[in-house]
Amino acid sequence: MKKNDALQAVKFALFSASAGIIQIGSFTLLNEVAKLPYWPAYLISLILSIVWNFTFNRRYTFRSAANIPVAMAKVFGFYLVFTPLSTWLGDLAAGKEINEYIVLAVTMLSNFVLEFLFCKFVVYRGQENTREDKKSE
Repeated sequence: MKKNDALQAVKFALFSASAGIIQIGSFTLLNEVAKLPYWPAYLISLILSIVWNFTFNRRYTFRSAANIPVAMAKVFGFYLVFTPLSTWLGDLAAGKEINEYIVLAVTMLSNFVLEFLFCKFVVYRGQENTREDKKSE
C-alpha cells in the first residue's frame, strides 16, 4: 500500500466515523423517540450519512475535481445495490430479535469497507488529487 493510499484510508475512516455518528444519532432518534420500525429508521439515517460522507470524502480524502453529478451517480449506483440488500437483511435480522444496534454496527462496518473500495477503484479512479484548493491571498 502506497503512503497516499494509507492516508486516504485514514481520512476515509475519520470522515466515515463522523458520518457514522450522524447515522447512529439519527437512527437512535428515529428508533427510540419516533418509534419507527427498523427499516425506515435505518433508511433515513443511511441517506443522511451518505450525503455527509460523499461531500467530505470527495473534497478532502480523494481531492477530486471529478464531475459531481457523475461521481454522485456512481455512488448512487453503489447504494442502489447496497441499500435494498442491507435494509432487507437488517430487517430480517432485527425480526429474529437480534439487537437493532448490533445489526446497525455490522451493516455500517460492511458499508465502510465496501464504499471505500468502490470510491477508490470506481468513482474516483484516475481522478484523485485533481482538485485545486483556492488559496486566500
